[in-house]
Amino acid sequence: MSKSTAERQREYRARRPENDDRRLNTWISAKADLALERLARHNGQSKRETLERLVLDADEQVLKTLDLDTPEWDQYFASRAQLLRNAKR
Repeated sequence: MSKSTAERQREYRARRPENDDRRLNTWISAKADLALERLARHNGQSKRETLERLVLDADEQVLKTLDLDTPEWDQYFASRAQLLRNAKR
């Protein structure tokens, strides 16, 4: 008997090595996807590598504008749950 899609997916995830990766599942515009594909191809990278580099570079630029131990620093590093709790106060 063949396995269901859910069973195959569960087995695939169980085989993945334990690491600090997180799954990102979202929709983006066709224009953004085509740009990501061009950037990846231009730099000889996968789309994943390109997306990670873009995000980390943007994060670094924001961090350069923030001073340590300031409310802005704390807000930038606050989790979504913390921000939602603070908004209800």
